[in-house]
Amino acid sequence: MIELLISACALAAQMSQPSGQCRDFSLLYDPREVSVMTCMMHGQAQVARWQDSHPRWQVERWQCRSRDMRESRA
Repeated sequence: MIELLISACALAAQMSQPSGQCRDFSLLYDPREVSVMTCMMHGQAQVARWQDSHPRWQVERWQCRSRDMRESRA
């Protein structure tokens, strides 16, 4: 899979999350349709759309990478 990994922090106005709490959000793409290079070229637009739909989070950084679905995330 190709992963667009967005690292974002909760804004202070969000009551359900303590101020400054950060986490990663993962958008996955089929590698037969999207390459890492394509993800990098169009990633900024995808991140902008994500930011518009998640107004209580502030994007700190993002990256594109290949992700092995057998990876376990601890």
